[in-house]
Amino acid sequence: MGSKKVIVTGGAGFIGSAVARHLVLDDDAEVVVVDKMTYAANRANLAQAEATGRCRLVVEDICDQSVMTELVATEQPDQILHLAAESHVDRSISGPRDFIETNVIGTYSMLEAARSYWTGLPEGDAKDAFRFLHVSTDEVYGSLGKDGLFHETTPYDPSSPYSSSKAASDHLAKAWFRTYGLPVVVSNCSNNYGPYHFPEKLIPLVILNALEGKTLPVYGDGSNIRDWLYVEDHARALSLIATKGRLGETYNVGGRNERTNLQVVETICDELDRIVPAATPRRELIKFVTDRPGHDHRYAIDATKLETELGWKAQENFDTGLRKTVQWYLDNEAWWMPLRKSVYSGERLGLAEPQKT
Repeated sequence: MGSKKVIVTGGAGFIGSAVARHLVLDDDAEVVVVDKMTYAANRANLAQAEATGRCRLVVEDICDQSVMTELVATEQPDQILHLAAESHVDRSISGPRDFIETNVIGTYSMLEAARSYWTGLPEGDAKDAFRFLHVSTDEVYGSLGKDGLFHETTPYDPSSPYSSSKAASDHLAKAWFRTYGLPVVVSNCSNNYGPYHFPEKLIPLVILNALEGKTLPVYGDGSNIRDWLYVEDHARALSLIATKGRLGETYNVGGRNERTNLQVVETICDELDRIVPAATPRRELIKFVTDRPGHDHRYAIDATKLETELGWKAQENFDTGLRKTVQWYLDNEAWWMPLRKSVYSGERLGLAEPQKT
């Protein structure tokens, strides 16, 4: 594995940078990160990987098909791990266009770039070993009732502009396998959390607001349930799926850590109170706010296929992973403070506005 070369799209973002760090630091791979460097990307996320000399950043837009085709042909990767995506549900509600362009058109562009490169390879080991891993979300499956789990065969039923755009991209990836034979594998993951998470998402937002004594907004009554996956466990899973996953198959990646949103927020409050006590318990900062439009009630993944076929197992449970995450934010104010001051200060996102006429 030490000789493999991997292109990671969206590799300066939260999950993508975890994948880049894992590939470089643990798999001894050479990584080319392709990232448009939008608001949620951060060069600092790649510092450890770049310091090895085996990771470099290419700032380009995956929607530019000619550029992507040339890039893939020049780099000649063994694998492409496609993570680049607009991913925040709230932002997709108020501005869906970017999600359609990046998640649908961008995926098409990468599939075509990969197909052009792969079809031009001579028959042999390099062509046989090439893989395109399309990384997606459990939100494409829609909402569960109080029982049951998402399986790889669960019908798609997306609710938001974000999940709909990801569902479309999943179908494209599968179609390029079935129609053109491109060696594609697809993964669908549950909610990720961990270090370097942009502070618009629930867990980092609550950590930072709680540290600053600000209101902790909880949508609706806080009963919505998510399955939480530590990002470094996800990165290990993606490397494994890209290397050993069966062509044309989907693998669900989940942490088996279901929590209501209110439970997540309360656990963060209690952990911060334990480490850095405040004058009053931080649970008193919780405020219930108007629910998100189209808010799915419950997600939960069955990762049995990944665990049994490929031998993956999450190393962190929610309690151990959250402790690591809270401590990372306490130790890395230099990373998040500039974001809070200049990029995103914690304001409410995702309120649907009337269309302008």
